[in-house]
Amino acid sequence: MAPSRYEVGDPEADRPIAVTAAGALCWRREQGQLEVLLIHRPRYQDWSWPKGKLDPGETTPECAVREVREEVGITVRLGIPLPAIEYKVPSGLKIVHYWAARAGSMTVKPDGKEVDRFLWCTPARAFELLSNPSDKETLEKLVAADELSNLATWPLIIVRHAKAKPRSSWTRAEGDRPLAATGRRQALAVGRLLQAWGPKKVVCSPWERCVQTMLPYVQGNNAKLKLVDAITEHNAARKPDKAKGIVEKLFDKRVSVAFCSHRPVLPLAILVLQLHMSGRLAENLPATDPYLAPGEAIICQVSSKHHGRIVSVEQFRAYED
Repeated sequence: MAPSRYEVGDPEADRPIAVTAAGALCWRREQGQLEVLLIHRPRYQDWSWPKGKLDPGETTPECAVREVREEVGITVRLGIPLPAIEYKVPSGLKIVHYWAARAGSMTVKPDGKEVDRFLWCTPARAFELLSNPSDKETLEKLVAADELSNLATWPLIIVRHAKAKPRSSWTRAEGDRPLAATGRRQALAVGRLLQAWGPKKVVCSPWERCVQTMLPYVQGNNAKLKLVDAITEHNAARKPDKAKGIVEKLFDKRVSVAFCSHRPVLPLAILVLQLHMSGRLAENLPATDPYLAPGEAIICQVSSKHHGRIVSVEQFRAYED
């Protein structure tokens, strides 16, 4: 089973981490054989995974996707999270967060500076070439996930809308209450964060604050937007089973999707998610009000082979400038 992962704001705020980095184990299948992408770094004369340090104002998922793009010239979407590794560097402790990322038949183009060569190879060959023992531990987890049919997945993402104007200061229809200035900045950050998983479809409450939260992502990524009345605050309170049914339907088409609604609707969505995962994994879902902060998201990876089975859970809050 893939691990759960949670990150809010600075992911290592309560730990003495000197350097935070992120990367990905890119994988593909060639004639049914699992292959992984190794990079060669001339500076260190070693074989490793694409990775690098966070830029200011960047979350670890965004960093992982950017580093793969910069170092090997391909844009990936993140799959299951893999265990982070920690090791000592001159400035202190460094932590590197990793994800699996399916690369398929993409053409790899090393940048020539940080990376001068690349190699698609079997996991067995990768174990022989990897220079850092901790990189081999991460590979072991990826291979184990593949053996359990947990490697090929698609993302289902639950988003709470960004910060709205206070109810006390709004005199018009509740469905028209928009985002506050802070919320508009959060919406831009949510749009950047979601690109790490690239949902093709967005299912959203038609109330203004939800639509405004998702529009930066929808417009910047040509995602399909579907507005659903059943998941507004009022309708979900009157007919909770119908709202839960909308969440259940997200599993049917097996297409990457983001679902955006209101704080009172979140426990209904979480109840549905629980039915699709093991009890142990479900323990990592938020269990108390407010469940998610404004603009925060739960990312579930759903097995492509076993219909409706969630194999990993992550929780992220988009960076606010």
